[in-house]
Amino acid sequence: MHALDRRAEARELLDGNTLDQGDLRVNLREMAMLNRLPGGIGASLAAIRHLTTSDAPVIVDVGTGGGDFPRRVRRELPHATVIGTDASAAVLDVARSWTRTGPCLELMQADALALPLADASVDVAHASLLVHHLRPDEVVRALREMRRVARAGVVVNDLRRGRIAYALSAAIVLSLARHHVTRADGLLSARRSYTLAELDAMATDAGLRRVWRSPVFMPRVVTAYR
Repeated sequence: MHALDRRAEARELLDGNTLDQGDLRVNLREMAMLNRLPGGIGASLAAIRHLTTSDAPVIVDVGTGGGDFPRRVRRELPHATVIGTDASAAVLDVARSWTRTGPCLELMQADALALPLADASVDVAHASLLVHHLRPDEVVRALREMRRVARAGVVVNDLRRGRIAYALSAAIVLSLARHHVTRADGLLSARRSYTLAELDAMATDAGLRRVWRSPVFMPRVVTAYR
């Protein structure tokens, strides 16, 4: 059996909540840089536009990290309202230092498994590079929560597990990232990710059906569910 045939269960450095503020800031800055590549935020926005044609959508970004997704949405969809959530207070401290919040852009601490939002209170629930941090049962619970709060649908942007996908992800991370946390977690993330078949099966368990997907040959794939 090849090592990538099974999902790795080792814990990423970011998940340990032991990074000092300097390491955390550099890691989140490098993640924002990687999010600008093909398969990143641009692909997420394409999925959101597939789910809703509103020029003033309400979007919750679950696991927002440094907040680069909410900031990009507000630039490209100036009438949108975006709520960025993250379970880590330290991560949110960094996001707040980089983000001008206000009535249409809010950051809040929240667990992806128990979002403090009312049913059908947003148009789209989005999660980028979140699900590979979760166990399969947690993925189903998180997707159910996202489905509960979202009227139009759910967008999942994540790495896919596979030999070619791993090779491409490793080449990108090792060539562009300089910080040891980004490089170590980037390689482990590709091994902790789910196959597209696994992701779709968990989405089905959460009561979702796939309606759109970005190119599947990419190491990072975006899926829209209703």
